[in-house]
Amino acid sequence: MNVDLFGGSVNVWLDAFIRLQLIVLLMTVVVMGYTYLERKIVARFNQRVGPQKTGPFGLLQAVADALKLVGKEDLRPRSADPWTFELGPYFVFIPVLMGFVIVPFMADWNIRLLELGLIYFVAVSGLSIIGWVMAGWGSDNRYALLGALRAVAQGISYELPLVLSVIALAMFAGTYNLGLIVEQQDQVPYIVWQPMTAMIFFIAALAELNRAPFDIPVGESEVAGGPFIEYSGIRWSMFQLAEYAAIFVMSIVFSSIFLGGYIWPFGEELGVGFQLLLTGAKALLFFFVIVWIRVSVPRLRIDQLMAYSWKVLLPLTLAQVMVNGLVLVNGWSEVVLLVTGLIGCAALVMITSRAVVRPRMPAMRTAPAMQGEAA
Repeated sequence: MNVDLFGGSVNVWLDAFIRLQLIVLLMTVVVMGYTYLERKIVARFNQRVGPQKTGPFGLLQAVADALKLVGKEDLRPRSADPWTFELGPYFVFIPVLMGFVIVPFMADWNIRLLELGLIYFVAVSGLSIIGWVMAGWGSDNRYALLGALRAVAQGISYELPLVLSVIALAMFAGTYNLGLIVEQQDQVPYIVWQPMTAMIFFIAALAELNRAPFDIPVGESEVAGGPFIEYSGIRWSMFQLAEYAAIFVMSIVFSSIFLGGYIWPFGEELGVGFQLLLTGAKALLFFFVIVWIRVSVPRLRIDQLMAYSWKVLLPLTLAQVMVNGLVLVNGWSEVVLLVTGLIGCAALVMITSRAVVRPRMPAMRTAPAMQGEAA
């Protein structure tokens, strides 16, 4: 059986092998680029320079890090469970690799555009939790196990708003196929009609990616690195590779369903080169915002993180699904979605601000006054 591969006809198994190699190559290049960019962006925010000594402008810093990790000794704790410890990184890495299947980079440039692509994406993205649990349990380390439990609690809590936001968007678009969703945004991106859905999806994505301020599973000051505290060398690098590759996949999915992907603006008229530029620019914008939040917002406590999902995001997402259903059933104008979405965004910002900015505690009496009163 032959299939089409970039204009040519090849065997289906050869097609799958070639596409797999392209995904691995793309993941490696993207992760190295993201590592360098994050260091430079964080350095600018902190009024520093960032990598400068390894190659021109520090461009070879990621290469140096990769060589260092490959050269490190691969150690395993004596009391660790051998099978669980060894397989944990693969159960984190492989779901991210599978996520590349439905990513539309340009027109007719993708691995596979599935009819239920968004459902496939949500299902695959949740599988990495298994790897976190295996890494935490198999390490026989209390910090690792605690980080794994945190990852499970956070993943379950924020998977619900993420899924419901995807359902709300699919209701409006009328399809789960990412390719069709992108093509429908040639005039107006869906973020205009679904602003609150986009905001909730972005927040839930941060939690799914374990990025600040939702990085409690790997908090250095609390769990000393989380589930992969006992990993070293190439196995630790697999967690790192999976994290940044997942950011890239999530950025493409977000831009595809809310920002018009490769087709808006002018992607259809200006050709494949401009489409690639659009995809890359939107992915970099998504990554920049993630890094900006990292250096600006402190880590949440576990009680704050859980309450924010169950008490704020989940009710607002359910309300968005209900509004979308009412608009579709009654045939109301899309302006209703815009107005209600902006009201929801304002409510989300207001609730978040009130939770963060709390009234000050009454001033404590000075020590001399207290001593005099006691005397």
